[in-house]
Amino acid sequence: MDAVRLIMNSRRALAGSGGAPDIMTEVWQAQALAQAIGSRLAVYGPPELRGEAIGLTELAGRGCGVLEAPELAEGALRAAQLTELGDARQALMNLGSLLGEAGIALVGVASSADDETTYWRCMEAIDAADESRDRVLEMLRRLADRDEVLAEREAG
Repeated sequence: MDAVRLIMNSRRALAGSGGAPDIMTEVWQAQALAQAIGSRLAVYGPPELRGEAIGLTELAGRGCGVLEAPELAEGALRAAQLTELGDARQALMNLGSLLGEAGIALVGVASSADDETTYWRCMEAIDAADESRDRVLEMLRRLADRDEVLAEREAG
C-alpha cells in the first residue's frame, strides 16, 4: 500500500480512537509508520533527503520505544503494509500532519494520566513526535529548495 493511503488510514484511526490505551496504540502505529517511511526515503528517496530521512527513522524509533508496543492482530501493523512511497512531497505533508495530530492526542492523554509513568511516557512521545515532525518539515523545505534550483536551471 502506498504511503499516503497508509497515513490517511492512521489519521482516521487516531481521530476515531477512544481512551488512552487506544490513543497510545495509534500514536505508536504513527511512529512506526514514520520510521518505515524514513527508512524508505533514506534508501530510495531523493539524495537531498537522505540525511534527514535517517534522522526521522531514528527519532520515530525512539517514539515507538517510549510507548509500549501494542499487541496487534496479524496484519494490523500499518508500517509493514508500506509497499511504495508514491509522491514524496505528498507523503511528507500528510506525515507531518499525522505527527502533529499524534502530539496533540498525547497532550490529552498526558493531562488526564492517573500515574506518573503514563505521564512521562506521553511527554517523551510528544517530544519524539515533535522532533520527527521537524525532520519532515525540513525534508519538505529541501524539496522546495531543489525544485527552485531546477526551475532556475530550466529558465536560465
